[in-house]
Amino acid sequence: MNVSKKINFLTPLLCSALVVGFSSPSLAVPKNILISLDGATPWILNPYLSDPSFANKGVDLLKKAGYTATQNITCSPSLTAACHISISTGSNTNNTDIPANTYHLVRSPFTSNISGFGGPIGGYDADNPDPKESPNPTATPIWQPLRAAGKTVVAATFPGADGVDVKVPGLTNSQIIQPGSQRTVDYTVPYGTFNGPATEGFALTSNDFSAATATVLNQLAAAGITSTSPVKVASLGSSFTVGANTFNIQAAAIGTTTAGSYDSLVFFDSTQGIIAPSTVSLPATGSVIVKASDQKSSPFYLGTNSTGGEVGTAFYLSNLAPDLSTVHVARYSGNFIPTNVNVASSVTDINTHVGTWANEPDFRITQGSAPGFNNFTEQETEAIYMDQVKTFVKYQTNLALRSIDQNPDADLVLTYIQQPDGSEHQFLITDPRQATDPKNPNSIGAGQDQAKITRYLDYIKQSYLAANNAVQSIIDKVGVDSNGKPNSNIIVVSDHGFEPFHTAVTLNNYLVAQGFDLNKVRAVTSGAAANIYINLQGRETNGTVSQSEYLTLKDQVVTALNAFVDTNPNYTNGAASVNIFDKIYSRPVTSMDLNKPGFGLQTNDNIGQDFGDVLALLTVGYNFDGRQNPVVTRLGDTSSNVLSVPSFYGAHGYDPTIPNLSAIFYAAGPDIGTGTLAQVKNIDIAPTINSLLGVPSASTVNGRVLNIQATPEPGTVAALGLVGLGALTLRRRKG
Repeated sequence: MNVSKKINFLTPLLCSALVVGFSSPSLAVPKNILISLDGATPWILNPYLSDPSFANKGVDLLKKAGYTATQNITCSPSLTAACHISISTGSNTNNTDIPANTYHLVRSPFTSNISGFGGPIGGYDADNPDPKESPNPTATPIWQPLRAAGKTVVAATFPGADGVDVKVPGLTNSQIIQPGSQRTVDYTVPYGTFNGPATEGFALTSNDFSAATATVLNQLAAAGITSTSPVKVASLGSSFTVGANTFNIQAAAIGTTTAGSYDSLVFFDSTQGIIAPSTVSLPATGSVIVKASDQKSSPFYLGTNSTGGEVGTAFYLSNLAPDLSTVHVARYSGNFIPTNVNVASSVTDINTHVGTWANEPDFRITQGSAPGFNNFTEQETEAIYMDQVKTFVKYQTNLALRSIDQNPDADLVLTYIQQPDGSEHQFLITDPRQATDPKNPNSIGAGQDQAKITRYLDYIKQSYLAANNAVQSIIDKVGVDSNGKPNSNIIVVSDHGFEPFHTAVTLNNYLVAQGFDLNKVRAVTSGAAANIYINLQGRETNGTVSQSEYLTLKDQVVTALNAFVDTNPNYTNGAASVNIFDKIYSRPVTSMDLNKPGFGLQTNDNIGQDFGDVLALLTVGYNFDGRQNPVVTRLGDTSSNVLSVPSFYGAHGYDPTIPNLSAIFYAAGPDIGTGTLAQVKNIDIAPTINSLLGVPSASTVNGRVLNIQATPEPGTVAALGLVGLGALTLRRRKG
C-alpha cells in the first residue's frame, strides 16, 4: 500500500476515533478555568449540597461529574492574599514571600507596611540597602511559564495579576522590585478598590422632603417617569467630589400605584439633573429608580477619578413609609477598578460592558461603624449587607463571563469570587462564648440571642448559594456534554476554611505590657496571624537594634508569646488556662551568624525573607481583628487593654492543618476523571493545571500533580494502535 492510499485508509478510522472518543462543543470554550470561592470550607458547605437549591448545580455538579477532595490543606498562615499566591504559584509561603494580607518589607522603614495582594511574588533582592528586582525569585506565578509556552491566560480579579510595578513602600525613589509585566496576563482585570464617597446611611422623615420644582418635574417627564402622588424631593447629605466633578445627590419620592402614597425614590445629581437610563450606555447609568419593595440596590455612575478610573456607587432603600414619615437610604461607597498601562484595555472593556466596580459587602454597616445607620434596625443593616453580597457576586460573575466571552480560546482562566468569606466573618456564630450583641459582654452562653444566630446562619447559607450559583453560571457558559461533564476543565478551590472566634487580641498592647519598646519590636497582624518584626540595624531603613540585641529580643518575644494565657473561665471551656498562641516560629539566626552577610534575612520552611522575625498563629477562638471603639471588656475581665469582645465572628489565619481550616476542591471536565481524593494541597493546583496543558512547571513549585486526569476512553486514537501519530495532540473540546 503506497503512502497516499495508507493516509486515505487511516482517515475514516481517525475521524471515527474523534467522534467516539471526544465530545465537541459547538462553541469555543477555555481549556481550563480555575475558580476560587474565598473562604469556602467543606464543614460548612457539605451539608448544603443535599438542599434542592444546591443539588446538581455548581460544585455539586462538579462533584458528581469529576473529582473532589475530603481535605484541602491550604497555606500557612491561612490568609487570603498568602494562600491565593500559593495557589497560583504552587509554592509554599516561605517561598512566595507573601506571609499575610498586610505585612512589612524588611528593607522598608520600620513603620511601613505593604498589602499581601500587591507584594512582590517570590520576593526581591534585599541583599543591598537599595533593594531591587530579584534575579532568581523563589516562586513563579503559573501564568509566566504558560505564556512563555505560547498559552493564553486570563485573570479576572485574581490576586497577584494586577499589572502593577511593585516598589518598596516608604522608601524614597524606590526601584521597581517587581515589574508589572510579571503580574500581567493576556487579559488582566485587577480587583477593584475604594474611591470616595464613603458608605453612609440617611434617616429621613417627611420634614426633609419638599415639593419638587418645575425643573425636576419637567426632567421626570422627559425621562418618562410618572408619579401617582405629588413628587417631593430631599437632599442626601453634603456634596462630595469625584475627579473634577462635585455631586449633590437628591432623591425624588414618587408613587407608582396608589395616589397619595410613595413607594420609590429617584436618585439624581442636582447639577446634572434627572437623566433617563435609556439614554446612556455603560459605564454611565443615568439617574436610578429604587423601589423599596424590591429590596435591591441600583448602581449609580459618578464619573472618572484623578487616576483615570471609572467610579460608581449604588443606592438601597431599607425602609420607605408610604407617607415618607420614615425613609432609610444607604448610599454605598464609591469604587473603581485600578488601571495602568498593562491592564487598561481589559479594564475599559469591563467598565463598558459590565459596569463600574460594584460594592463589596461592607462590614462597617453590620458592625455599626459606618456613619448614619444609628436609626436603622439590625435587620435593616443585615438586609443591606446581604444585598451587597448578592449584587457583588453577580457583578464578579458577569465580569468572569465577559472575560471568557473575550477570550473563548483561552488555555487558562483564573477567576475569584469574594463570597462566602465576607459573610462568614460577619455571621459565623456557632460557639456559646461568642457575644451575639458585641456591645454586651453578657450576651454569651445562656444570654445569646438565638433568633439572631438563626438569622446569621441563614445568611451564611445564602452566601454559599450565591457563590455556588456563580460556579453554575460559568458551567452554563461553557456547557456540558451528554454525560454532564463541563466542556472546559473547571477546578473550584478556596483559599482557606473558617473558625468562629470569641475574643479580640491586641498584640502590640501585650508587647508593651511585657516591656517591649514598639520602636524596636512591632507586630503586624492579619486575622489570626502575627508577624513580629525587630528594627534591625543594616536591614531595616534606619534600623536601631544591634545584631546582639536582636538575638536577645527575638528570644524574649518567643518567651513572652509562650507565656501568654487566658485564665478567664467564661472563655477557657473548662480548662484552668488556654494558651493564646498555638504555633510560634522564629527566624533561624543564632549567635553563630553574627557579623555574617545577610544577617536577619535567613529563611526556613516556616519563615520567608519578609516574614516577621517571629511568626505566631493564635489558638482557635482568638483573633487579632475586631477590636471595637470604644473597647468592650469581656465578661469576667477587669481590663480590655489586650483581650476584648470583638465586633464580628468568623476568622482564619490559624494552623492550616486544623480540619475546619480545610479549603474545598472540586474538578470536572473533558480531561478529568471521577473519584475522591483523601487529601490535596492548594500548592498542587498549579502543577496539575500545567500537566493538563502539557507545560512543565517552574522549578520553584513545591506541589505535586494530582492524579485526576481521565484515562483514555475506548475508541480514542491511542486505542487504535496507530503509529507515527505521537506528535498529534487531540483534546476533547471544540471542533
